[in-house]
Amino acid sequence: MITFTPLSGAARSDCASPLSYLLQVDDVRILLDCGSPDWVPENDISPAESDSESRHPWSEYCETLRQLAPSVDLVLLSHGDLAHSGLYPYAYSRWSLKAPAYSTLPVQAMGKIAAVEDVEEIRDEQDIGDEPVQGAEHEEVPLQENGEAPREPSPEPRAKTGRFIATLVEVQDAFEYLNTLRYSQPTHLQGKCQGITITPFNAGHTLGGTIWKIRSPTSGTIIYAVHMNHMKERHLDGTVLMRQASGGIFEPLARPDLLITDADRADVITSRRKDRDAALIDTITATLSSRSSLLLPCDSSTRILELLVLLDQHWNYSRLRYPICFLSRTGRDMLAFVRSMMEWLGGTISKEDVGEDASAKERHKRRRDDDDDNEALGALALRFKHLEFFPNPQALLQTYSSKDPKLILAVPASLSHGPSRNLFADFAAVPDNVVLLTSRGEQGTLGRALFEKWNDRQRGDDKWNKGKIGSNIMMDGTLQMKMHSKVPLQGAELEAYLQQEKEKKDKEAAQQAALARNQRMLEADEDESDSDSDSDAEEEDEVRRTLEGMDVDDDENRATRHRKGDNMDSADWALDGDEGLTKQFLSFDIYLKGNMSKAASFFKTTGAQAQRFRMFPYAEKKRRVDEYGETIDVGMWLRKGKALEEEAESDEIKDYKRKLQEEEEAKKIKEPPSKYVTMNIDVQLACRLLFVDMEGLNDGRAVKTIVPQVNPRKMILVSASESATNALIESCSNIRAMTKDIYAPAVGENVQIGQQTNTFSISINEDLLTSLRMSRFEDNEIGYVRGRVVTHATSTIPTLESISSFPVSADRSETNDIPKDRILGSRPRVALPHSAMIGELKLTALKQRLAAINIQAELIGEGVLVCGGTKQNGDADSLEETVAVRKKAKGSVELEGNVSELYYKVRREIYDLHALVAAS
Repeated sequence: MITFTPLSGAARSDCASPLSYLLQVDDVRILLDCGSPDWVPENDISPAESDSESRHPWSEYCETLRQLAPSVDLVLLSHGDLAHSGLYPYAYSRWSLKAPAYSTLPVQAMGKIAAVEDVEEIRDEQDIGDEPVQGAEHEEVPLQENGEAPREPSPEPRAKTGRFIATLVEVQDAFEYLNTLRYSQPTHLQGKCQGITITPFNAGHTLGGTIWKIRSPTSGTIIYAVHMNHMKERHLDGTVLMRQASGGIFEPLARPDLLITDADRADVITSRRKDRDAALIDTITATLSSRSSLLLPCDSSTRILELLVLLDQHWNYSRLRYPICFLSRTGRDMLAFVRSMMEWLGGTISKEDVGEDASAKERHKRRRDDDDDNEALGALALRFKHLEFFPNPQALLQTYSSKDPKLILAVPASLSHGPSRNLFADFAAVPDNVVLLTSRGEQGTLGRALFEKWNDRQRGDDKWNKGKIGSNIMMDGTLQMKMHSKVPLQGAELEAYLQQEKEKKDKEAAQQAALARNQRMLEADEDESDSDSDSDAEEEDEVRRTLEGMDVDDDENRATRHRKGDNMDSADWALDGDEGLTKQFLSFDIYLKGNMSKAASFFKTTGAQAQRFRMFPYAEKKRRVDEYGETIDVGMWLRKGKALEEEAESDEIKDYKRKLQEEEEAKKIKEPPSKYVTMNIDVQLACRLLFVDMEGLNDGRAVKTIVPQVNPRKMILVSASESATNALIESCSNIRAMTKDIYAPAVGENVQIGQQTNTFSISINEDLLTSLRMSRFEDNEIGYVRGRVVTHATSTIPTLESISSFPVSADRSETNDIPKDRILGSRPRVALPHSAMIGELKLTALKQRLAAINIQAELIGEGVLVCGGTKQNGDADSLEETVAVRKKAKGSVELEGNVSELYYKVRREIYDLHALVAAS
């Protein structure tokens, strides 16, 4: 029984991202992807608005995921971008999504880089509301006539933002929890998921992008393949699902029981890659040559690699001297990781032709001169010498003037926040500057609004989904933008904040001092109780130390005692007060341990000081007991357990925690007191705008070709608009061999595939059980049985007995059983036993078995395996014995060839790959 529920990114939806789906196989719940929406859309809801009338578009998705997270048994992430894995850190840390999670190594690293970039940029601009904020409350500040924000803060209180944004530490912990797999590495799950096998395959589109194959013994094979690319790119190979060499589908992924795929671009015709690259390069070269600049919004981890490789090759070939500025906090870390993961890259990239334009001798010399760190990261791979990194727009303006021609790559691609949005506000007002879009952006963001503005002004045949490259447009008019920022406090606000912090620190210091004083008093009482349970020898040592302390006084104490007068006993001694206070002289009539100066005396006081008498110090032996016996010192065990845990921690974990703590402390120290400000500005549009599709996804022609060749038994469409969903369904309906069970569920709609099987308890007769012939299939033993269910009065469980054990009635005598057309003397007819073959034939597995018995076999495409190669009697003129094994569309197998020894050997191996179930 399979149940599929889209949580976000459903079919026939205007918003195709983020992607998140709940797949339930029997009683196992699998979360497919856990993407995050764009938290700062253009139509963002103001905190002042009421929650009842206005809700964020992602509220329903996040609330549903929060409720389902504790019950999820398995998490599978397919791509390392925000649309597929951005919400996983928050759900892991705060929604108890602690189920085992799997991804490839690049998806783990790229997802962490993308999440860190997004988290840091948003938290530096807005108050999320889940952490204490330095400075004043959040305020929305309208601009004055001179364009500056007023200094006085707004009196409105801060409200919850409704955004679910993790912290930096939560992102690190969540992605470290992921289990990483290699491509084509089957993993047999344990625990509640026992029996399920997951295998990742290359999906293209992003580094480490994954097609998940989920194999269940009860529900069959499920393929989850979203956002694929069959085309080879500069840094990636195409998806393994479509084999370019053989022109067919990768056999392990063919004919699944259920295919879950997206249809986002089913109605799109993408232009040729050569035309797209030429349009991108020509626009960049022409703009820079005219002493203007370009702004190219991009992502921080995935598709940026293809752009960097393309730009670096063009810069080296054309010998351009213009800078390529990459505005990203995590850009260096991203490239450092990619250099260490060269085995995951493909396409035309190599260690010798990317980022290097010198001769082989110069490269060898440079390799020898590089330090160990660069060598470990792949010094010759992806070294972009024209690329410069900047953490923010202010650092860029300090290096290059706004008038210098340059190419700026800024994150994020949606222009909803961060450097790309800040630069666009100043960049768009300069004529001849070019804003170059390479992706459509998420629905409701500034990037999508600019794309729609460009697409609406194109002619009918030049629109982006018609297979041609459009032309750039000149933007005009005014665009209202909401800018979020974090500004330092000044003037009266700064003085008020400093005074508030000082009072807060003084209050905390007083509280800490009081807590420390109380702690010492408690420890003194505890030491007294603990000392009472010591041995007699320890008591004697305590008494001796006390007597020595009484007899040995320093000169200052003696002089002080003589100055006090005769009203004090000569046996008084000095005790230190708390926290360096002046010493007090106390007299004890009995031995008391600790500071007991405030203890009340039984005797009546005369004057300012009570008369006290010294007695011989004696520590009475006491034991702390309860009704069950001696009490246990819980604090001692807790302290010892903590010490053992600290010792068990490895040096790497200690260094990692210490490094994170130092980074957080350094960040807190360097960050000045500040406040969050939101300003509404009007941007005068005067630049040019161009869109070139560099998303690296299958278009409609590829989708409509690949899906019928996969030929699933059932299919579910996700992440698609209304028109794209209908286009793919209509295309599949015109193919006779294609399945008609195609589902396109909406958000929250359940799709149930298969039917619930009713199980019954039954007892098998001993005679029937001994005659069964069992065949082993995977982890089960299968047999064919034919009998009759009989209910006995002595048992509540029915019994299955053989039909032959029942008595034959009189009218079914042996004479009557003889057919009338039976020839005299011939044998009676006997019905052949019923038999069935269970299993799925894999031609690759058959090829390996044939090779083990010295039979040559070769795959010639289209699901055909040709077996043979031995010649009859060594005669060169005789034909070779060949047998062809062909898999049909409906799952049947055909064996073609002459009747020979080879034919029967191949047939026997095919039988051995199946479980033959026959009646006895």
